[in-house]
Amino acid sequence: MLRSFFIYLSKANWARKLVMGMTLARKMSARFVAGETLADAIRVIKELNTKGINATLDHLGEHTSTAEDSRTATRDILQALDAIQESGVRANVSVKLTQFGLVVDPKLCADNLAAIVERAASYNNFVRVDMEDSPVTQITLDIMREMRQRGFDNVGIVIQAYLYRSEADIRQLIQDCYTVRLCKGAYKEPAKVAFPQKKDVDANYDKLAAMLMEGAKEKGCPSVSDDGRYPPLPGLATHDARRVEFAKAYARKIGLPQQAVEFQMLYGIRRELQDQLAGEGYPVRVYVPYGTEWYPYYMRRLAERPANVWFFVSNFFRR
Repeated sequence: MLRSFFIYLSKANWARKLVMGMTLARKMSARFVAGETLADAIRVIKELNTKGINATLDHLGEHTSTAEDSRTATRDILQALDAIQESGVRANVSVKLTQFGLVVDPKLCADNLAAIVERAASYNNFVRVDMEDSPVTQITLDIMREMRQRGFDNVGIVIQAYLYRSEADIRQLIQDCYTVRLCKGAYKEPAKVAFPQKKDVDANYDKLAAMLMEGAKEKGCPSVSDDGRYPPLPGLATHDARRVEFAKAYARKIGLPQQAVEFQMLYGIRRELQDQLAGEGYPVRVYVPYGTEWYPYYMRRLAERPANVWFFVSNFFRR
């Protein structure tokens, strides 16, 4: 119930205005958000790189409602790619298509994404297209695939394990040799499209992870690039130690080298597990968000972590 409430808050404008004005909320968000500026994010990435951890840089923002706003968001990502190149950090970028005009005009969105992918390709870098809620799943996949039709192969996708459709999507993505970031999913979805029970999501996550690792083996075990920018075919995004242990055991079972599977986690969550996996020789990538539009992202992180919810709620109503 609390999870649903905080997901609702992530989309409520009245709550956004209230929470973003709270000094406490800003301080608490620093646990999950690198900072408000690109320089803040690059500093955090450098710190991660010194520990042998790669990064994905994400400029926070969702659902632009005008063409001009979508172009501004595009310029922000182009600047992020420039900063990655200039600083030499081991990082790529992640983008949400609603930032780039998906709900305004899909063609505009595709053109904006193409500009980002082209800039990334000029730097031999990679772009991960994030997945949002289920109404835009298919069009997100379609626009991602369009990038290959436009001549770019430096783009991959995120697939959510809680969606029933994901097994079929992953089967096709493996066949077409796309890199996939597998996560459980963080949006409130109806039971007609997503598994409502955590145990079923966990079981499906393991099933899909196994499919991705088998696909990687069939494709010749492509590994993370030497500069840390290109991920291997399976990027397993989880903070669940049981999912991690399953993946490690399954990779050993099928003879998949460590460098051919990457564990991906969010900034500020399970840092000890990140360090442990990197110390064991596995590629680890941390998703590093930054920007002034931290509110929806922060609410979704609270929805996933009950201990943080109670701390936040107690201070929210004390204000």
